[in-house]
Amino acid sequence: MPSKLYKCALITGASSGLGAEFARQLAPVSEALVLVARRGELLEALSAEIKKDVSDVKIHSLQSDLVDDNQLRDFLEAVHLLGLDPDLLINNAGIGDYGDFVSSDWQKVETMMRLNMEVLTHVTHALLPGMINQRGGSIVNVSSLASILPIPDFAVYAATKAYVTSFSEALRIEMIEHGIKVLALCPGPVHTGFGKVAQRHEPNNVTPGGESVYVDAKQVVEEAIVSLQKGKARHYPGRKIAFMAALMSSLPVWLLRKVMSRRPRRRS
Repeated sequence: MPSKLYKCALITGASSGLGAEFARQLAPVSEALVLVARRGELLEALSAEIKKDVSDVKIHSLQSDLVDDNQLRDFLEAVHLLGLDPDLLINNAGIGDYGDFVSSDWQKVETMMRLNMEVLTHVTHALLPGMINQRGGSIVNVSSLASILPIPDFAVYAATKAYVTSFSEALRIEMIEHGIKVLALCPGPVHTGFGKVAQRHEPNNVTPGGESVYVDAKQVVEEAIVSLQKGKARHYPGRKIAFMAALMSSLPVWLLRKVMSRRPRRRS
């Protein structure tokens, strides 16, 4: 395996959680990293941390709120002006919202749909021509175990991730002839800042199985990189999550409805 697998890896939502972990693990095997997130101070801190361990990687930190049309346009223009042509795209930026739909804040719901679906699709559309010109590349779309489940109190979030998984599967088929790999990464619960943002009020863990089903962010990213190299279409990190995914996928719809209707609820 060559020491540098990628010329340029671009990671959205890179300031924390899975995005930051992708940056740490990809730095040794990438000539350059493009780190994108809203929180510029966290990006700079992450860049300094990575540089201490991997001195030969070039890091571009771009502060941008991708939900904002102008900032999204400026970010894509900056990538072009810097002469960067990513051959690896990690679409990690995303948020959740935990609670029943009727009591949800519409602005947060709208932001979630835009970030989880539209921004991911827009960034992919903008960077794919460069990969096609290079005759190869890789894309990891961070989806979720929720993408195969209709989850009460996560109704819109699960629906956005269903879009991500479906989009990834179809795009993978389209890109095979261009030598471009597309992976839908579908983790279950992971201890990142995601849960804190998704919560509307006080923390309340209603994850079936509790802590036993959580997978460490480092393991999620390690498995994702291996799955990408193997050309897999979809990956559920962690044995328990993979088993749950296989089980849920095998259930008839009527039984799946019954199972999800018995899930602990967060009511308004």
